[in-house]
Amino acid sequence: MNRRPHEEQQFLDNYDASVYDRPSVSVDVVILTLREGHLQALLVKRKEHPFLNYWSLPGGFVQIHESLDEAAARVLRQKAGLEGVVGLERESATHHPIYLEQLYTFGNPERDPRMRVISVAYYALVEASHIHEVGEETALFKLRFPEGVGGVEIYDNKHKKYSLAFDHAEILAVAVRRIRGKLDYTPIGFELLPERFTLRQLQAVHETILQKKLNKDSFRRKMLASGMLEATGELERGVGFRPAELYRFRRGT
Repeated sequence: MNRRPHEEQQFLDNYDASVYDRPSVSVDVVILTLREGHLQALLVKRKEHPFLNYWSLPGGFVQIHESLDEAAARVLRQKAGLEGVVGLERESATHHPIYLEQLYTFGNPERDPRMRVISVAYYALVEASHIHEVGEETALFKLRFPEGVGGVEIYDNKHKKYSLAFDHAEILAVAVRRIRGKLDYTPIGFELLPERFTLRQLQAVHETILQKKLNKDSFRRKMLASGMLEATGELERGVGFRPAELYRFRRGT
């Protein structure tokens, strides 16, 4: 480790950090999954003011000796029970990883009524079997996308519409736009599938995210030619029609 020049060390020793206002920094994580043919988000119910009893994205303040990525992984672990975070560029994982990526920084001075809070948002893509709702504290909500609005609406299983705390509806909408934009050039859709899947399931992921139908033959040709798929030699089971071949995602391609 390089030693600092004596003059610089003296300056740092006498530096008064209280001269400048210091906003608080938080992380908020958009947790997305596919269930029952819908794109869904895992939300938590707030137990305190502001926005008492509102649903919100899982989040928390960044601790003083914690990196942003560490804070986001902690939020996933403590508030959603999700372990095994891994980035898309990593070739790891003997198990299905939780894909976590930094999304955007939200810094409107009025976004939090308590004080000046800057939120660094992340999004996590999670295969449905890893998601566990915990009583009344966490729940999955279906996402709908009104035409011409460009935003996202949140509904529970009884089709009741909800408003989110803070600017979390905006954060959620930005996350959906990000993954839509990345579908064509990254293997991001695989993160929402089990380890073994059919081409039909893969196409359903793309159609659900994009909110439009895709041509079956051209989609399959594109996926098979991509080099990202590896045939398992197995067929799906327990279906009432001709079973399809199962594939896995070839990580690191």
